[in-house]
Amino acid sequence: MSTVPPNIEAATERARILAQALPYLRRYAGATIVVKYGGHAMGDEALARQFGADIAVLKHVGVNPVVVHGGGPQINTMLKRLAIKSTFIDGLRVTDAAMVEVVEMVLAGTVNKHVAGIISAAGALAVGICGKDGGLLRARKLTRTKQDPDSQIERMLDLGFVGEPEHVDVRVIHALTGAGLIPVIAPVGIDAKGQTYNINADTAAAAIAGALHARRLLMLTDVPGVLDQAQQLITEMTIADAQRAIANGVITDGMIPKVENCIYAVQRGVRGAVILDGRVPHACLLELFTEAGPGTLIRD
Repeated sequence: MSTVPPNIEAATERARILAQALPYLRRYAGATIVVKYGGHAMGDEALARQFGADIAVLKHVGVNPVVVHGGGPQINTMLKRLAIKSTFIDGLRVTDAAMVEVVEMVLAGTVNKHVAGIISAAGALAVGICGKDGGLLRARKLTRTKQDPDSQIERMLDLGFVGEPEHVDVRVIHALTGAGLIPVIAPVGIDAKGQTYNINADTAAAAIAGALHARRLLMLTDVPGVLDQAQQLITEMTIADAQRAIANGVITDGMIPKVENCIYAVQRGVRGAVILDGRVPHACLLELFTEAGPGTLIRD
């Protein structure tokens, strides 16, 4: 007389999930996926460990993940400890010579090694680098102008050592992924004269994804994605849709640069860029391996 194993229901559920995920596993086998990691998910230790485990899963099923991380809260903490005051212009941290040293120390040091560590602890081999390593991110000074509301005259804003990618040399990334490693990249770049620049993590991730012609760029953030005027999630947008939404005021404030970075990446060969909530458990796996991911997909 046969007996039914007591855990048959759990085993059946795992088999069902595997069967549903199999077509997506095949779709992304060998594909490069760039993941921008930051926000509150980075500061929550349980979510951080879960993120590390999910990135390890991607590597184990044949995907080539490349992680680009931020670290604004960690930089703020260190600056306060050193009694260095931060100022921001249009959401960008004004970075003087003293501050850029702190930014590099925190991003390319503490944060970078922590992110690589949580992925390695989950069973994959991650290596922390920054944009200065191997000439990965050649930067130039970021310039911004702002119109004076009274005189209507445009004036140049000096953000100090805040940069933007001028060129991405992907050889070091290919060397690491080719050796079975996961690159974890801090968004610190260097110009032709050797000057270090602080680069926005979203901007760095978009530039790296474009240079790699990645299959997907996943932008983990603190909101569900792009919301319409009724505050409902927009699950998919073309570049033209996104540009209209910005022009019409549907996309506003800090979501504008995120969407613009996604557009930049798609225009440079990324098949799709997704803005999604990094606080959702297994957000990356849900986005890649289920039919209806939790975020907003922006495509050509």
